[in-house]
Amino acid sequence: MTFDLGPALLFCPADRPERFQKASERADAIILDLEDAVLPDAKDAARRNVIAADLDPNRVIVRVNAPDSGAFAADLAALAQTDFRTVMVAKTEDVESLAAFDERYSLIALCETARGIHAADRIAAHPRVSAMMWGAEDLVASLGGTSSRHADGGYRDIARYARARVLLESGAHGKAAIDAVHIDLEDADGLRHEAVDAAASGFSATACIHPNQVAAIRAAYRPDEPIENLHPSRLPRVALRISVRLRGRRSAPRWRPTARSNRPRRRARRAPSR
Repeated sequence: MTFDLGPALLFCPADRPERFQKASERADAIILDLEDAVLPDAKDAARRNVIAADLDPNRVIVRVNAPDSGAFAADLAALAQTDFRTVMVAKTEDVESLAAFDERYSLIALCETARGIHAADRIAAHPRVSAMMWGAEDLVASLGGTSSRHADGGYRDIARYARARVLLESGAHGKAAIDAVHIDLEDADGLRHEAVDAAASGFSATACIHPNQVAAIRAAYRPDEPIENLHPSRLPRVALRISVRLRGRRSAPRWRPTARSNRPRRRARRAPSR
C-alpha cells in the first residue's frame, strides 16, 4: 500500500460536521477525528456524522480511538458503514492491535507513546501500514513528563528522538512518514520552520489543526514559487529545499584538467632592465 494524499493533512473534529466541507476544500486531505478532538459523550454523534459525511473517500482519513480503548470497537463498526478506508490508528503500540483491520484498509500508525515509539520498527513492517505518524504531547505524558518543548519553542530531546525514529523506520520499510501537528496557532514562524525541516528531512506530509496552517505547509513541501518573487528573508530556506531536491540526481560532470593543463606554465621572459 502507498500513501500519496499530499503534504497538508487537516484534522477536523468529527462532532463538527458543518466544518467537513470547508476543511476538505482547504487541505490536501481531511482527518475526521473520532479521538482526542471529541468528548466521550459526543462520540456516538461523531460516528453518525462520519457515516453521513458526503466526502471523497480518496481524500479522507478517519482517526479512530486507541485499540485498547472502549471506543475502538464502535469506531470500527461505524467505519464498516462508510467507504472510508484510510484509517489513522491512535496510540498504536504493537502490531497485534492492528489485526482488527482486514486487507480493505490502509493504516496510518500513530506512534505517540513510549511503547509505540519503541515498537516503531515492527509497526512499520506491518503489511497494511502505509504511513507512520508521531505525536509529541501524548508521548511525553506517557513518560510522566509535562511538556514536549523548551521555553523557546524547540522540541526536547525525547521528542526529537521519537520524530527521527518514526521517520527512519518508515523509510527503512518503504512507508511514508507524517510529521506531528504544530499546536501553537500564533507561532507562524515556528510552523514554517518545522514544515521546511520536515520536507527537507524526508517526511511526506505534515498534519495540522487549523486551515490557516495549510498554506505554510504546502509552501514548505512544494517550493515552486519563482525565486524573483520571494522576499529576501525566504531565500536561504528555499535554497536549502532546492539543494535537498537535487540530491540523488546525477551531478554535472566535474571539470578535470587535461594532461597538458597539468604542466607547469613557463614564465614569459622579461626584457633585461636597463
